[in-house]
Amino acid sequence: MIRPLLIAALALPLLAAKSDPLAGRVAEAPANCISLTSMQGPSIVDAHTILYTQGARVWKTGPVGACPSLAPFTTLVIDVYGGQLCKNDRFRVITPGLTIPSGYCRFTEFTPYVRVKK
Repeated sequence: MIRPLLIAALALPLLAAKSDPLAGRVAEAPANCISLTSMQGPSIVDAHTILYTQGARVWKTGPVGACPSLAPFTTLVIDVYGGQLCKNDRFRVITPGLTIPSGYCRFTEFTPYVRVKK
């Protein structure tokens, strides 16, 4: 009984120390819109951080204010008009196992992060 508890106690710090997806990157000036061409994402990091990847550049955004149910492993349903995603565009969140999305949330500006050149 003590051995499983010891293993769980040793593994807990490893689970808590997630790798930072923006580590080794610096922020550039925010943009109001991003092109969805060759964009990967969204990747939901936490209740305040949504990432899109475009080549070597990572775009960071989040919700304006609080957004119910926004968490890792949830699905975003985004209202896209044209080929861009812009500040204040609306999205909703679907929690795994549910079919009814949350109320509407809005994106903040999009901040690009690029690797630091050595």
